[in-house]
Amino acid sequence: MSAPERTPRLARPILNRRLAAFGTTIFAEMSALATATGSINLGQGFPDTDGPAEIAEAAVRAIRDGRGNQYPPGPGVPELRTAIAAHQQRFYGLDHDPDTEVLVTAGATEAIAASLLALLEPGDEVIALEPFYDSYAACIAMAGAVRVPLTLRAPDFRLDVDALRAAVTPRTRLLLLNTPHNPTGTVLTPAELAAVAELAVSRDLLVITDEVYEHLVFEGAHTPLAGLPGMRERTVTISSAGKTFSFTGWKVGWVTGAPELVTAVRSAKQFLTYVASGPFQYAIAEALALPDTYYDTFRADLAAKRDLLADGLAAAGFEVFRPQGTYFVTTDITPLGERDGLAFCRALPKRCGVVAIPNQVFYDDKAAGATQVRWAFCKRTDVLEEAVERLRRL
Repeated sequence: MSAPERTPRLARPILNRRLAAFGTTIFAEMSALATATGSINLGQGFPDTDGPAEIAEAAVRAIRDGRGNQYPPGPGVPELRTAIAAHQQRFYGLDHDPDTEVLVTAGATEAIAASLLALLEPGDEVIALEPFYDSYAACIAMAGAVRVPLTLRAPDFRLDVDALRAAVTPRTRLLLLNTPHNPTGTVLTPAELAAVAELAVSRDLLVITDEVYEHLVFEGAHTPLAGLPGMRERTVTISSAGKTFSFTGWKVGWVTGAPELVTAVRSAKQFLTYVASGPFQYAIAEALALPDTYYDTFRADLAAKRDLLADGLAAAGFEVFRPQGTYFVTTDITPLGERDGLAFCRALPKRCGVVAIPNQVFYDDKAAGATQVRWAFCKRTDVLEEAVERLRRL
């Protein structure tokens, strides 16, 4: 019996060159390491408890009542679009037409991808704050555009307005901002945002703002860029329910902006997921209407957890950069005699049973983040206390 013929190997790479630099994400690697070693996972940013029980019940009720079990409307169910518009008015005084200025997406990640794909031409330059959330680089690459990092540097991670102005060229099309900023926890000040607005207007730039941590600001306040003079017609504002209500698996995000911008984003979004999260959209519509006490209590709880973890990391010997917002703490490992954050994080589970994320994966300038490590504190208090105890071994 003759041996089966071997299929010839393809002569060309399978993955296109735009995505060739993006392999398995660091989150998948570190989460797998946490599972394999039984470590406490302070790497990936998801809560270890569910959100409000009444909102979970609202999702169950929607399923039982047959609402959203089939394809929901392309822009999102009317109840959620109305709730998003009401949220923007309630917290920021921004008026949006639910029918033309609100678009529901499969989480903020799809909103970012659809916005970049819709608004960029191949070769356009995008200025993004570095370190940047990893999907930014991949989505800019998929759009065929060029990312231009603007580095936020330790210890304060503030926006360098002069460097921002210098980074703009005739090829710059768009600014991609993230405030509160993941992973550094920086919250852009009104003065910094005003400088961004002035530059965007004077150079006729579009802006995408990722504001998913808008309700997790511990110092100061969150100010949407879209509310500044001249910015409504050029700003795509993105947020989501996952971080605010602790239902990250539901993947309910949204875009708000002027009708022309939202229509453009929808043009790309309809060919990505088309629609998603039907019953959960009804539940999040109810979540957005929760009283101020929910938002205040949620923020206070996370602020206490931030302090618990930050103090524990400092006691373990790290240099700690206490965040103004988000649910991440960035540290520097240099005081521990370490210089390579990636090697440190890969070894950490065996050393003390805790997993974290090396910030250098969020940088184009790897040296700028080589000694930085990010920790998530959106976990139960007892889990954080155990993690702090384990880190004392360092």
